[in-house]
Amino acid sequence: MQTQSELQPMLIGDQWLSREDGALDSINPADGSVNYRITTASDADVQDAVATAQKAVSAKSWRDMLPHMRAQILGRISDGIRAHSDELARLQMIENGKVISECKTQVASAAATYRYYAAVCETLGSEVTPARGDYLSMTSYEPYGVVAAITPWNSPMTMEAQKIAPALAAGNAVLLKPSEVTSSVGLAVARIALEAGLPPGILNVLPGSGAVTGNAIIKHPGVRMVSFTGGTVTGRSIAMVAAQRLIPVALELGGKSPHIIFDDANLGAAVNGVVDGIFEGSGQSCVAGSRLFVQRKVLDQVLSMLVERANGLRVDLPDAQGAQMGPVAGFKHRERIESIVESARREGGEIVAGGARPDEERLARGSFYRPTIITGLNSRATAVREEIFGPVLCVLPFDDEDDLIAQANDTVFGLASGVWTANYQRAWRVARALEAGVVWINTYKQLSIATPFGGFKESGIGREKGVSGLRLYQQSKGIYWGMTPANMAS
Repeated sequence: MQTQSELQPMLIGDQWLSREDGALDSINPADGSVNYRITTASDADVQDAVATAQKAVSAKSWRDMLPHMRAQILGRISDGIRAHSDELARLQMIENGKVISECKTQVASAAATYRYYAAVCETLGSEVTPARGDYLSMTSYEPYGVVAAITPWNSPMTMEAQKIAPALAAGNAVLLKPSEVTSSVGLAVARIALEAGLPPGILNVLPGSGAVTGNAIIKHPGVRMVSFTGGTVTGRSIAMVAAQRLIPVALELGGKSPHIIFDDANLGAAVNGVVDGIFEGSGQSCVAGSRLFVQRKVLDQVLSMLVERANGLRVDLPDAQGAQMGPVAGFKHRERIESIVESARREGGEIVAGGARPDEERLARGSFYRPTIITGLNSRATAVREEIFGPVLCVLPFDDEDDLIAQANDTVFGLASGVWTANYQRAWRVARALEAGVVWINTYKQLSIATPFGGFKESGIGREKGVSGLRLYQQSKGIYWGMTPANMAS
C-alpha cells in the first residue's frame, strides 16, 4: 500500500510519470487523513498520451491481433484483478469510503466484466447481409482508434471495467481519466494489464481534474469517441464539445429513480429492497431508489418498517466488522447533502429518520451521515427533484396507477425504477409506462454485465454492457463484393 509520503504516477505508454507540480491530495473520507498525493496530467501530457495511443493502436501487433489472442489478454487481466482483489478493494475503500464488503464485491464484478468481454471478443461475429443484386454484401466492425473513458468516484472498479474491457475488446486504445477522488484503482488495474501482456500505449491513465485534464482529452482531435459516466451538467458539456467535433459519445448520467410499492406487495421484501436500493453505498449510486412511492393504504405500515430499518443500520468505519454504511465520499459532498436536507425542512418536510451526522466519537473526523428518511414533501420540493447522491429517501403517497405514473415520470431523469406488486399484469403495465432505462420488478439493483444499461431523458445517451456494449466502441462498415463474372475477368 502507498504511504502519505508517496506520489502516485500517471501512465503514458509504459512510462510511470510522477510530478509534484499540480499534484492533488487523496483524502480518506473515513478520517480526513491524506492517503497520498496523485500526479495530474497537463495539456502537454494529454498530447503525449494521445500520440502514444495513436501509435500503439496503429501498430500491427494490436491492429492485426486475432480476436482470440486479444481475448486471452482480457482473460489474464481478469485473473490479475482476482489475484490482487484485497489490495484493489482497499484502494477503493480508502478513497471513496465504501464499506470493504461492497468494495470486494465490486472487485469481483470487475474481474467478471473482463472475463465476459474476453468471451464476447472471441465469439462475436459480423453479418453477411441480404443482397439485392449480383454481389455479396457484409458488415465489418472497426474500432474508432483512440477513445476516452471518463469515470466517476462512486464505483471506480466496476465503472472503469465496463468501459475499458469492451473498448479493448473492440480493438481501441483507451485514455482513462479517472475521477481525481479515486485515481488509484485505474492505475493499479493498468499495471495488471501491462503485466498481462497488453501492449504499452493501449491503456493510458491520466489523473486530473475535469476542467484541465478532462477538457484537454475531449477536445483533442485524435480522440475519436468519448464514454462518460457522471453528472448531467458535465455530460451536457461533453456532448456539446462532441457535437461540434462530430464524434460519438456514450453518456451515463444522473438519476432520481422512483421505487414503487403497491398495497398487494410482499411488504417485508419490498422494504428490504428499498433499504438496499437507497442506503447501500451511502446512497452514492446513479440507480439509487431515492423517491419512494407507496400506495396510501399501506403507507403508515411501510414507513414504520423503513424507519426501524434505517435506524438499525450500522454506520461505521468502512473496514469495521459488520459495517453497513461508511462515510460519503467527501466533506464538501456531505455539506451538499446536508444543505438539501435542510431545504426539505424549510419546504415542509418531516425528517422521520436520520437527518444528521452520527454521534459516535470515532466517526467524528470522517464525512459520515446517517441514513435519512423524509416525508411530507410534494413533487416540487428540491429534495424530490434534485439528485442528492447520498443516503436520503423521500417518501410520497399515491392513490392509483394513473396517479403513480404521473408522479413517477415527473422528473427530467430516467435511469432506473422499481415496482413491487403481486399482480403481474399491473407490473407489466407500470413497467412499460415508466420512463426509465431499467425497471426492476419485485427486486432492486440486480445488475448483469450481459444486459444493456443506460438511461432515458437527461439520464444519458447510449447503452453500456452486453454485446451492444462492445459495439458501442466500434463503427460499422459495409463491404460489397461484385459477383458479375464479366467484372472479374482480366
